[in-house]
Amino acid sequence: MENQDYQITENELQRYRERGYNEDLLPKPLSKRMMGKLNYFTLWMGSVHNIPNYTAVGGFLFLGLSPINIMLALILSALSVALFMTFNGRAGSKYGIPFAMHLRSTYGDIGAKLPGFLRGCVAAIAWFGLQNYTGSLALLILIGKLWPGFLAIGGEMTILGISIPGLIAFTLFWAVNMLIGLGGGNILNKFTAILSPMIYIVFGGMAIWAIRAAGGLGPILSYDVAGATHNISPIFVYFMIINSVLAVWAAPGASVSDFTQNAKSTKDQMVGQTASFIVGYGIFAFSSVVILIGGSIRYGIQEWNILNIVDRWDNSFAIIVAMLVFLLTTVSTNATGNIIPAAYQLCALFPKKIDYKKGVIIASVISFLIMPWKLMENAASIFVFLNTIGAVLGPVAGTMIAHYYFVQKQTIDLNQLYMDQRVDNSHNIYKGLNKPAYVATIVALIICLSGNFIPALKVVSDISWIAGFVSAFVLYLGLRKFFDKE
Repeated sequence: MENQDYQITENELQRYRERGYNEDLLPKPLSKRMMGKLNYFTLWMGSVHNIPNYTAVGGFLFLGLSPINIMLALILSALSVALFMTFNGRAGSKYGIPFAMHLRSTYGDIGAKLPGFLRGCVAAIAWFGLQNYTGSLALLILIGKLWPGFLAIGGEMTILGISIPGLIAFTLFWAVNMLIGLGGGNILNKFTAILSPMIYIVFGGMAIWAIRAAGGLGPILSYDVAGATHNISPIFVYFMIINSVLAVWAAPGASVSDFTQNAKSTKDQMVGQTASFIVGYGIFAFSSVVILIGGSIRYGIQEWNILNIVDRWDNSFAIIVAMLVFLLTTVSTNATGNIIPAAYQLCALFPKKIDYKKGVIIASVISFLIMPWKLMENAASIFVFLNTIGAVLGPVAGTMIAHYYFVQKQTIDLNQLYMDQRVDNSHNIYKGLNKPAYVATIVALIICLSGNFIPALKVVSDISWIAGFVSAFVLYLGLRKFFDKE
């Protein structure tokens, strides 16, 4: 089938360069798009198997569903995420544009700054720091197994609220993540290609261990979680789980054009990403439930932190291998979902002063300075902050998809999008602020956060991403009709 994506010419690219756009913001010509189906298939595999995701499954088990229903809910969640990622990624793969320019095509050049800053800087940098800290805890266990004396360095002394071994582990892991970020998409492609087979082997082995430890698959599937709530409708619990998984992918899903701009074709990214999520979450759904419940049965205590389960093993070699894979999956998650989008957004905010590599360095330094270990001391405030950012991104995603498919009808005028700031752009369709988009986004944000303040509407906030996405989508299309009549 012939590639129907827009084929930009060198003359067009040169024209946009002369208007002041750096290479990181320019559309990618087809000749420089190197990601095919296999690249997209491996891209998200590592991101699925990270420590926070396993912890989330532990929380899902307390919602009252049976283990098999948790697995099914996770697979349905994967289908939902795949639809979101592939459809929101079509603008990037068709025109080769990054998220910053995709956002501009929706909100306008001025309007794009706030949602871009929230996603690309605030959410991404905060998550980058928190993922680094989470990964450093696994690194600390790993180093402790190889060098027990390391954990005693400094005794009880702390620096800025973290132990000396903890600070060393965090700094090492932070540096590795920054280096992967500096390497960009090319390094990431090679990294994920190596990581994916390791995931199959390690997590498959852990699942087999858990089944044996529990005395078979039957005790795991029939396990009754002590303390689980049974007063919520099972159907609504499914929606809660789907919403939670969508919220995990809210940030990379909003900025997925940063990755799909490198697609050889739109078909490649749609087939590759869909397969990635279905296979990745299929493995994750089975392995996470089996490992967490099997480990709990084996050790006689409900343990929902997978690091604690692995740390209880008798085989040091197995512990080292498992921790290494957890570290690598965290690196993959951090690169795809946090540091790369943060760097690109800094480029968009300061195109004449910051390029991609400078963006990576700046974002990394800020992520260190916010001392994420301190933020983790108060879990309530952290999750309120991150849930608020996630709630913003549901309405942003709903508005972006409604605009691209139903207002623009999948057509973007690149010549107007890459406007020349030296001339009068008063008639440019992407100039200024798209008022209907802003109104829809803000009203939808209020709707999906309303349950935090109005008890009767708590059900809305329990599915905040879905509520925000749907309400913004509907509101925006309605407001467009109203504004267009004026």
